[in-house]
Amino acid sequence: MYNGNTHVNGPAHVRELPNLIISKITVGPYNNNSYLLRCANTGAEVLIDAAAEPDRLLTLVGPGGLMGVLTTHGHHDHWGALAQVVSATGAKTFAPVADMGAIGVPTDQGLAPGDVVTFGDISLKVLSTGGHTSGASMFFYDDPFGHGHLFSGDCLFPGGVGKTSTPEDFTTLFNSVKSQVFDVLPDTTWVYPGHGADTTVGAERASLDEWKNRGW
Repeated sequence: MYNGNTHVNGPAHVRELPNLIISKITVGPYNNNSYLLRCANTGAEVLIDAAAEPDRLLTLVGPGGLMGVLTTHGHHDHWGALAQVVSATGAKTFAPVADMGAIGVPTDQGLAPGDVVTFGDISLKVLSTGGHTSGASMFFYDDPFGHGHLFSGDCLFPGGVGKTSTPEDFTTLFNSVKSQVFDVLPDTTWVYPGHGADTTVGAERASLDEWKNRGW
């Protein structure tokens, strides 16, 4: 049974949905999570956040090829292995437009709020929040056979939203996460963050007022 409790140097955890296979691996000194998504029908693959340890990521990708790498935001710990992964696979790079300048690898396709990235039969919707960084974004897969799956980067974690530097940035991030996640997605939506364990929208919903009042 998939639970998402991965750790550095540990094996990938694999979740098989009817149309999508999700592999979660934890890499690097900051315990970053990278996610390999493979279309079950076509074999097309994308990687979310080529964070670190390129050899482990490339082993996870395997010989089938990689269509693209999606970067959630511009902090280096989320793209530290991007150059090596792209060099080895020829994958196309995707990143939020507002963070492209902070990523040390050229971006082939900038992502704006509401954009859709398609690989094989799978579509991911871009949800941009700002706050953590100017372009901080999440990717949402709406499974037609079950609940949704949200790859939240550093925007949403178990126990709160991502780190911010000012009260204004916190307000931006909190309000964006509330309006784009908690106001519209059901409690069954599974959340895959950029670090640490997974959670669900339902597990976090009751804490929204607490997060707002504490300001982080």
